[in-house]
Amino acid sequence: MASTPQIKIPATYMRGGTSKGVFFKLSDLPSVAQKAGPDRDRLLLRVIGSPDPYEKQIDGMGGATSSTSKTVILSKSESSEHDVDYLFGQVSIDKPVVDWSGNCGNLSAAVGPFAIANGLVDAARIPENGLAEVRIWQVNIQKTIVSQVPIVNGQVQETGDFELDGVTFPAAEIAVAFMDPADGEGAIFPTGSLIDDLDVPGVGKLKATLINAGIPTVFINAADVGYTGAELQDVINSDIRALKMFEAIRAYGAVRMGLINDVSDAAHRQHTPKVAFVGPPVDYVSSSGKPVQAADIDLLVRALSMGKLHHAMMGTAAVAIAAAAAIEGTLVNLAAGGDKRQAVTFGHPSGSLRVGAEANLIDGRWQIDQAIMSRSARVLMEGVVRIPGDSF
Repeated sequence: MASTPQIKIPATYMRGGTSKGVFFKLSDLPSVAQKAGPDRDRLLLRVIGSPDPYEKQIDGMGGATSSTSKTVILSKSESSEHDVDYLFGQVSIDKPVVDWSGNCGNLSAAVGPFAIANGLVDAARIPENGLAEVRIWQVNIQKTIVSQVPIVNGQVQETGDFELDGVTFPAAEIAVAFMDPADGEGAIFPTGSLIDDLDVPGVGKLKATLINAGIPTVFINAADVGYTGAELQDVINSDIRALKMFEAIRAYGAVRMGLINDVSDAAHRQHTPKVAFVGPPVDYVSSSGKPVQAADIDLLVRALSMGKLHHAMMGTAAVAIAAAAAIEGTLVNLAAGGDKRQAVTFGHPSGSLRVGAEANLIDGRWQIDQAIMSRSARVLMEGVVRIPGDSF
């Protein structure tokens, strides 16, 4: 029987926000994977353990959820205005697909710490103590992210007392600002409307806010599909009918947003758009058993990622929530009470999160200068990852 040696690739396993993934320096990848293409995709699929018909990713670094089936490739930025170029790959669990169509907002919080620790940021920009501002170029969406990374004695501070719902242990706080988070032409609302009528066969006609800020997102009212917005993961993820319904809504929303030409194309674009449902605040108990009081939040939001309800909230979807909440008349804004606001606290399955954004109507088009949130990040393991040499 032929035997193929395994190859070693330097890698770091990191948590960022409520996600975790495998981080690489571009220069550490095998030469054939240093450029975009099928060789790179095959390598990352094998690292994560996909495609896996058992949907467990036992033979790889993935954790069998959308939040833990992620890869990041970083390099010194080619732009003088940025420190690091950040490329994100969302790896499908059961299909041979790496989706490059969007960003991961949660892992964005880990980019600055990794870049500093791995020499991708000029030493002159790193204080002995204080905050290091890391200017990140997000390659997937061609946008700037600015991260404030705490530094102690010249090293990245990872431990601290900042608590993030959806993450068990506290850590150091990292402020992340997503600059001008709408698409490249500033078309926050691809259809030109704050609320659209979305006709989904088998579901009906739904009111929807279709927004492209942070990540393309389809927002609908929870009540319109029989929910309150206070549901936890099992309620949705154990219901095959519900998952098919939300995927249909996502697919028809993608067509309406101009992201795909036909609903059949949605299967090959799993990462974007996201679909989320919103509702006014109610009391509920989070997945950790922690009570969430209606008086402490502005609205409820539940979002699906890669076909399943997310255990907390995707960082990029949180940017979309912040942007939509700041614009009077969207479904998100109406669920939060309909007032003009610069920040909202929303309830998600693991607890709550506060996000901020300021919207301005300029020459008839909405503009968001930046959306801000606090996350945390930590190195979980570093060294090398091994894959069979014939994997790519």
